[in-house]
Amino acid sequence: MEPIRFSSPSAIGHAYILSSPSREDALSKAREIASAAVCLNGHDVPCGKCRGCRKAAAGVHPDIFMLRRLPDKSGNLRRELTVSQIRDLSVDAQVLPNEAVRKVYIIEEAELMNLNAQNAALKLFEEPPPSVVFLLCVCNPDLLLETVRSRCAMLSLSGDTEQQAPDSVKLADSFLSAVRTGDRRKVYRWIAKNELSKLDATSAFIDAALSRCCDMLCGRCSAGALSAENQMHLYRLLQRCSDHLKVNVNAKHIFSLLAADALPGPIRRSIADTVHKIGEKT
Repeated sequence: MEPIRFSSPSAIGHAYILSSPSREDALSKAREIASAAVCLNGHDVPCGKCRGCRKAAAGVHPDIFMLRRLPDKSGNLRRELTVSQIRDLSVDAQVLPNEAVRKVYIIEEAELMNLNAQNAALKLFEEPPPSVVFLLCVCNPDLLLETVRSRCAMLSLSGDTEQQAPDSVKLADSFLSAVRTGDRRKVYRWIAKNELSKLDATSAFIDAALSRCCDMLCGRCSAGALSAENQMHLYRLLQRCSDHLKVNVNAKHIFSLLAADALPGPIRRSIADTVHKIGEKT
């Protein structure tokens, strides 16, 4: 898989799930993102040359932390990551970084967090400190609570992702182009012109948009005017749309959700009315 790069450390989202059958592959990719977060270059990170990148590569950066299973009294690793470990992490996450603009917590074998630990982590992911990045390395993301998964961008490293239909990818790219402008009227205009009626086509579009949104969060394509926070907001919205489609919510409802919430902020008039009026002008 090609190296991950970001426009700047601040462009990195607050939480990622790195899923791979190989724990080493997931950990290696987590270290790449961690290097980007502490890179001192300021743009096109990680540069691999600055003091921050060199410390990250050597495993001695003071703003990169590893969370692993602890040994028991016999010296054997415990079966789970415990709630006390997550609570300690939560307290430490409130402390500002030492050298970099971001602090990074790499959670190895994150799917081994017990239920209480995952619930504690959920509270942290819902209201994360602005200067913190969480990287969850897993072999099986399905072992994480759905609520935890919904608050993290999913990065699959298995290399066996399903081939998406070109039409769906093209539609997803045009939708995200409208969203990247940060202009709500352009999003309305896009929906008025491109709204689908069939569930299978809508589902394929949402899947492609989720994949492209993850590419933005992971620095593999431009995010335009969208902040990391707004990218994560969009990712969660697309996940909600995907969940709704699994229970056969009609396509019109999905596009109404996208119109209402693709760009966070106050809505000054009825979404349906706005889209209708814009549609009449196109």
